[in-house]
Amino acid sequence: MTLGPIGRFLEHHYRHFNAATVVDAAHGWHQLLDRGGRMLVTLAGAMSTAELGLSLAELIRQEKVHAISCTGANLEEDLFNLVAHDHYLRVPHYRDLSPSDERALLARKLNRVTDTCIPEDEAMRRVDNAVLAELQKAEANGERLFPHELLYGVLRSGVLRGSYQIDPADSWMLAAAERDLPIVVPGWEDSTLGNMFAAAVMAGKLQSTRVIKGGIEYMIQLAEWYGESSVESPIGFFQIGGGIAGDFPICVVPMLEQDLKRSDVPYWAYFCQISDSTTSYGSYSGAVPNEKITWGKLEEHTPKFIIESDATIVAPLIFAHLLGW
Repeated sequence: MTLGPIGRFLEHHYRHFNAATVVDAAHGWHQLLDRGGRMLVTLAGAMSTAELGLSLAELIRQEKVHAISCTGANLEEDLFNLVAHDHYLRVPHYRDLSPSDERALLARKLNRVTDTCIPEDEAMRRVDNAVLAELQKAEANGERLFPHELLYGVLRSGVLRGSYQIDPADSWMLAAAERDLPIVVPGWEDSTLGNMFAAAVMAGKLQSTRVIKGGIEYMIQLAEWYGESSVESPIGFFQIGGGIAGDFPICVVPMLEQDLKRSDVPYWAYFCQISDSTTSYGSYSGAVPNEKITWGKLEEHTPKFIIESDATIVAPLIFAHLLGW
């Protein structure tokens, strides 16, 4: 394990409580990789707009991340940032905005995510046109695509290359496309491009919704990947935030074991969640890892870490530790 300045800082200063768990979780990830393991990372929230690609892209390139589960928003917002970064507006005083202030941002076609506004024309419409062209081509060829395959196709076509406004090395979607990284995107319809897809079908620009594959097909693909990969190596689960991005993929193990009646399914070999959700009645996003034992997702001795903090602060630190930064 090679440590750079950030890693050495963490090792020296992060000795207790949530801080110590950050270091422990990084060590656990290192140990998983050292024994030939693989890691699935889940992305909830707005981590792409938080520009997690600055570190996640390099993790992908160095093959320290082997699969991703993310919301439709995180899938598309990495592309939005790629082509419209210079037009984003940061609003540090967002807590002081009045309803009239928010309405003024809308009038400027600036869609706010906490302190960052995504420019509709430069980001969403530019990507939307490229996505629609890719969808129409796939439909004409009788193809059906997963949402991530759709965006991989857009990136690989080069149609957006002249519009890049960040270093392409900082786009995690570009890094993923270069390696054909397995991605699952449950609930893609709950995203800007998912909404645009529905509108295109309603407007007659596409013949039907069939050109896009859905969530059940994603679960089947994930199950096939997990079944094949877990025979070769242990697989870890690193969860950023809660919600469907994490809830969907972690269920693949009990599905294979309980519903397909397979007796040789390895459990997840590592689990870490960064979340500020609290444990409460029925809050799965705030549930402690041990609860997952009762659902057949983790074993009693699985390395488990829960970091109660802000993922935009913590995740880049763990990634930097892994990268030797």
